[in-house]
Amino acid sequence: MSKFKKSSNTSNDIPTAALPDIIFMLLFFFMVTTVVRKADILVKQKIPRATQLTKIERKSLVSYLYIGEPVNASLFGTEPKIQVNDVFITEKDIIQFVNQEKDKLSEVERDQITMSIKGDIEVKMGIVSDIQQELRKANARKVLYSSIKKIKD
Repeated sequence: MSKFKKSSNTSNDIPTAALPDIIFMLLFFFMVTTVVRKADILVKQKIPRATQLTKIERKSLVSYLYIGEPVNASLFGTEPKIQVNDVFITEKDIIQFVNQEKDKLSEVERDQITMSIKGDIEVKMGIVSDIQQELRKANARKVLYSSIKKIKD
């Protein structure tokens, strides 16, 4: 028999003491970095339907203009309003809005900005035409009209 015995006091258990800390750090990271929605829509939206649509490739270059009757008619009235981000603006403020949106982009991407108009189906063409004229003055030539895909009957 041998004089020396091989004995080891190692265990095969995996240490899990730091696991809850790691899980909470990941949870906190995703809660902080996740963007649910950029703007609260304050106007009624019934988007028109279309048959031929094109998908946007770079949504980071798109700024949205919402047009419609305000949801809270007692505060804002029943006339169609223009909403950008979380505020109502007038047609005269569109040039300033476009310039602010262009300032957020890099120098190369400023000419590639696309203005997306999400108008309610009941909105008159007069306000849309006024917005188009102001976008031309602001040198925002790419205009996108948002719609929903029409289901074939």
